[in-house]
Amino acid sequence: MTEFRYISWPEYGNLAEALAEKVRSGDRFFDLVIGIARGGIPVAMVVSDHLGVKIDFINVKSYKGIAERSTPRILSTLTEGIRGKSILLVDDLVDHGVTMDIVKKHLSGRSPKLLKTAVLFKKPWSKFEPDFYLEVVDKWIVFPFELTEVNRLRAARGDNLEAKK
Repeated sequence: MTEFRYISWPEYGNLAEALAEKVRSGDRFFDLVIGIARGGIPVAMVVSDHLGVKIDFINVKSYKGIAERSTPRILSTLTEGIRGKSILLVDDLVDHGVTMDIVKKHLSGRSPKLLKTAVLFKKPWSKFEPDFYLEVVDKWIVFPFELTEVNRLRAARGDNLEAKK
């Protein structure tokens, strides 16, 4: 059975700001933050704001439901050029690492000067090692912007929603 960790809005804000500070305290300057949609959009917005750099997004589909993965597909791509730029690729978490790996390879083909990655959470079994992350977690993370969706999916599969945390 899948164990869940629910993240509140205040906790999410604190985590996103902590990741932004971790990136900012590094010795790199970034020209552009790219968020992986959907989960990477809010954290990328915070990181971009804290770094004072432009932001763009890349849309990738990789989950069908709770802990149900499909092969990641890039559905839409960037509006900003990245050739010769220092790029920070941001997502909410790295599970097995397939999505981040596919997107990083896709972006590398566009000749950035530098391409680093940042996530809030990394799973212990991930084959991808992000450059910046806050925590290693083995639970299914439920972000505040997906609470209703996850509860609907859990109810459909017969989970007990009383024990949310």
